[in-house]
Amino acid sequence: MTMSVRFAVLPLLALAGCSLAPHYAPPSVASSAAWKPVDGWQPANPSDQAPRADWWSSFGDATLNDLIVRAHAHNQTIAQAAATYRQARAATREARASLFPTVSASGSVTHSESGGGRTIVTNGIASGGGSAQTSYRVGLDGSWTPDLFGQIGNTVAESRATEQARRADLASAQLAIDGELASDYLGLRATDAQIASLAATVAAYQRSLTIATNRYNAGIAPHSDVFQGQSQLASAQSDLEGQKRTRAQFEDAIATLIGENAAAFALAAVANWAPTTPDVPVALPSTLLERRPDISAAERQVAAANAQIGVDRAAFFPALSLSGSGGFNNNSLSGLFSSAASLWSVGASLAQTIFDAGARSARVAQSRAAYDAAVANYRQVTLTAFQDVQDNLAATAILARQEALLREASVAADRSEASVRFQYQSGIVVFTDVVSAQATALSARRALIQIQSDRQTTAVALIQALGGGWTVDAPVLQSTPQR
Repeated sequence: MTMSVRFAVLPLLALAGCSLAPHYAPPSVASSAAWKPVDGWQPANPSDQAPRADWWSSFGDATLNDLIVRAHAHNQTIAQAAATYRQARAATREARASLFPTVSASGSVTHSESGGGRTIVTNGIASGGGSAQTSYRVGLDGSWTPDLFGQIGNTVAESRATEQARRADLASAQLAIDGELASDYLGLRATDAQIASLAATVAAYQRSLTIATNRYNAGIAPHSDVFQGQSQLASAQSDLEGQKRTRAQFEDAIATLIGENAAAFALAAVANWAPTTPDVPVALPSTLLERRPDISAAERQVAAANAQIGVDRAAFFPALSLSGSGGFNNNSLSGLFSSAASLWSVGASLAQTIFDAGARSARVAQSRAAYDAAVANYRQVTLTAFQDVQDNLAATAILARQEALLREASVAADRSEASVRFQYQSGIVVFTDVVSAQATALSARRALIQIQSDRQTTAVALIQALGGGWTVDAPVLQSTPQR
């Protein structure tokens, strides 16, 4: 390397590690110190008694626990997200490899002849008209591009942030599948309860129809009582069939979520559904920002976009490449590694784009705009997360009060139905009163089952809105400092 080249290269090497990416800090998001007050709800910090990673176990259902395990092992959406994450990890390793020199080894054997190998006779003496030669060569070649202006370092930072975003996407996919599976399973169990309630109702309607028919046959009731009883019974039987269809749809959805063929999957009905709704503690908004994987993914995308700005800005500066090679070259294999056969070379090159009609400036403008878009997306995802939590907090409190009221209504309606049915048998009231009381009681029972199911699915939704848990064990992706 000549003296002039050394003086040109050394100052550039001193710049190695310099980054042209803007200083990165997670974007600010408007937040409040506490949730909007909700009657009957007292905010609480996470405690040791609260469910941790396996939040679904708080519903106290062994079948649900087993289904979640099967989904983690066989759900194809989770498998796809996991593969995407592994791909991102490999991409980060590939980008990091550019920080180091590349070394390659080579070896060759060359045999050459001249004169075509013909024999030439001169004055009666034969001589060869050509010559043959064999040469052997082995060597090592190396090259390195110093990261003068942080282009490679920022590429690594971008890949690392993207990798972390894909990891958060994997957590989001698992959280979404867990929530969907839990909601479908709880919906199926609520449907089981509706089916059991309707089956009991059909039996009761059948008894009422029998009473009306007997009274008609005895001549003490009009034929219209029989018609009303038949209509009421048929409607209840139709509702029962509709609930069976709903149950089959829930069952098929569960089969798909756990990676099984719906045609070969079945869940047995439970005899008595006893819904359990967990008491979900409320985390502070600042904690929410750390535990929601979709927010983490959005923040990592901002970091990746920030690093890309540094990559594009580095294109305005020269690129330095260093190369070197060494080896042995000899016509004799035995003397290949002698000092006389050695050879080596070193070199350096600089490249700088002089004119590109504004292409580099345009790329920097694109990367800055992409950063602004990522920031806007991050803030929107965060605001939506706050909305999700606030909506489900309100729903949780309201649904609890509704369940208490509907339970009172159902008990009263059942008593009214029994009283009116007795009065009809005694000839005090007409059959229309029985039909009305029975319809009211059925509606109240079904509404109570539905509100119990709504409370459970709302608890699932709140857990998802809080990131799937209430402890620091939830996914947390820290920002990666820029080089």
